[in-house]
Amino acid sequence: MHAISRLKKYIKPYLLFAIIAPILMILEVAMDLLQPTIMKHIIDDGIANNDSPYVVTMFGLMILCAILGLVGGVGCSIYTTKASVNFATDIRKDLYQTITYFSNRNKDHFTLGKLITNITSDVEMIQRALMMLLKIFVRGPLTFIGAIIIIFFTARELFPVLLFVVPILAFSIFFFTKISGKLFLKVQEAIDQVNTKVQENLAGIRVIKAYNRKNHQVDQFTAVNGSLMKRNIRADQIIGILGPLTMFVVNIGIILALWLGAIKVENGTIQVGVIIAFINYLMMVMGGLMSSSAVLMQIARALPSAKRIVDVLEETPDIKSNENAMKATLKGEVEFDQVSFTYIEENEPVLKNISFKARSGETIGIIGATGSGKSTIVKLIPRLFDVTEGEIKIDGIPIKQLDLQTLRESIAFAPQRATLFSKSIEDNVKYGKEDATFEEIIEALQSSQAYEFVEKLDAKEKHIVSQGATNLSGGQKQRLAMARAFVRKPSILILDDTTSAVDSISEKNIQKAIKENFEDTTKFIVSSKVSSIRHADQIIVLDDGYIVGLGTHEELLRGNKTYQEIVETQIVKGGVLSE
Repeated sequence: MHAISRLKKYIKPYLLFAIIAPILMILEVAMDLLQPTIMKHIIDDGIANNDSPYVVTMFGLMILCAILGLVGGVGCSIYTTKASVNFATDIRKDLYQTITYFSNRNKDHFTLGKLITNITSDVEMIQRALMMLLKIFVRGPLTFIGAIIIIFFTARELFPVLLFVVPILAFSIFFFTKISGKLFLKVQEAIDQVNTKVQENLAGIRVIKAYNRKNHQVDQFTAVNGSLMKRNIRADQIIGILGPLTMFVVNIGIILALWLGAIKVENGTIQVGVIIAFINYLMMVMGGLMSSSAVLMQIARALPSAKRIVDVLEETPDIKSNENAMKATLKGEVEFDQVSFTYIEENEPVLKNISFKARSGETIGIIGATGSGKSTIVKLIPRLFDVTEGEIKIDGIPIKQLDLQTLRESIAFAPQRATLFSKSIEDNVKYGKEDATFEEIIEALQSSQAYEFVEKLDAKEKHIVSQGATNLSGGQKQRLAMARAFVRKPSILILDDTTSAVDSISEKNIQKAIKENFEDTTKFIVSSKVSSIRHADQIIVLDDGYIVGLGTHEELLRGNKTYQEIVETQIVKGGVLSE
């Protein structure tokens, strides 16, 4: 019930629609309930007495009832749709907004597959439940109760048949609804697994092809898809039993009604029209129960989805601004004070006792072996992760005391893996600065050496990047990612191994542009190549999470064994230290 209580606020803006829809449905149900009674009067009072004017009048009344019922039904559908679709849209919006604030730990807790299911299948499930609740759940109980009341007053002689039919139907609905809720929770969990596998395989499609592992991945997907199939079949089979069972009970009721009615007609107790009306009302009773059961089953399916959605909405992001967070214009002086960090608490720290200070405008190079913690250091500055121990300060202020938006607006970050969006090149660059002018975009493209290939495209900066940027090379993607960072003109610029796929001439031109255009910006350049960071004001040498060297290129060459080994290795591989 907590999930329902948590989500009810989303219906409040559309409460008027949610009130009008049931009222219109009441009109439709009332008109439907009148039809069998009118038919009874036509047979018993009109046709039996050869009263043609009476029959015509009653037929006209039936048509009027049908028209009013149509107006009620159509109106109910319109307002139900408005309420339920807007309700679901607002939930989906909040879900997406919540997810965007999640840290990597939050995302790992739920898994990407489950989050995709939350924002698609789960939201759709509760949307359908609300739609059925406002429309069918009003119709079902009203039809059921109304038909029973009318039978009691107009066909009391046949009322005992209901005492046989209704309890069996009610118990069946309760039993199958209870079972279906548990089964459909397992179905949603199986959908999570399918979504996770699809997302993983599509993200790694090139690796799968390169290693010719398509059949292996197909087998894995077949396994999770088969699990979903089995759970769906089981859930649908259980629900499928209810329909035929209900119809069987109702048919028995009709037989009993005809048998008992025939006796009563022969005795002169009731008329033929009463039996016909009773059978119609009996079908309405069945329809009311069946539609109510359909809604209850949909609610049973939606409750687990609602709980899963609320779990996401109530998840507290690991990384967020403090209540009294400071908003300040940052100059870019960065200090690490005895910083240690671990991705998983039980594991050994990735970074250990890291301490250094970068003055505003300095260039800091970071180098080391694979897995030494190079990328992790720069991810801590914009608080993509929070330190495990120690403290990071910018302009002397601990970054946890800074407003998160203010902090990140002062930083431009080009990650190791260049991520571009399926928009135009211009839009991708403006992602770094929403109000960037055309001149600023061109300048950023030129600084990153991206303009040399952009100007050759037919649409130039309006060229649309495909999903996953598959229509660009690795070097082109890296240069556009740098352009996105450059256009921001930040206080702190972070380039995480962003020239690994860029040729040496372009890299030198990029270094020159950085030196000329970002003189007052504090620059962090992570690289596995000495040539990319040799001109830095300070070079941090990492080994197994520790700083094993700190100084200029010349200082480290003279006195740091680890740095000397890196340089010697790269000289052997191709003379990367050339000016």
